[in-house]
Amino acid sequence: MAPDDQKKFSRRAFEVWVSGNTVKPEEFFAENYVNHQEPSVEGGVKALNLAQWKELNSGYHKSFSNSKATYFRQLAENDLVATHWQLAATQSGEYLGLAPTNKETAWTGVQIDRFDNGKIAESWVNGTCSA
Repeated sequence: MAPDDQKKFSRRAFEVWVSGNTVKPEEFFAENYVNHQEPSVEGGVKALNLAQWKELNSGYHKSFSNSKATYFRQLAENDLVATHWQLAATQSGEYLGLAPTNKETAWTGVQIDRFDNGKIAESWVNGTCSA
């Protein structure tokens, strides 16, 4: 896959998170996908398989609505794509024991995706939240 195609693919895969899985994640992520979240909500780095990632995504959409992604820049080299992004959403449900605020919050971060056989096999995600 050409670098520009990998970048488009990574953005479309991120939209799976944003959209609430209106697109099947299996279209983008390898069966043995590993997602490294840093920091995870439990603290530290947490490695998630595809089923766990889908569960995390489902929990996000129970707590947040009106998600919108902004992409600042992307770099591609060999089998890696780095995406600098911002995700904005409204906390419309309980999150980590916190009552809904109905206020917008935003996360800014970088995600590095590793491609294998035309799909994303591994991601490293590092982001910060600003309420």
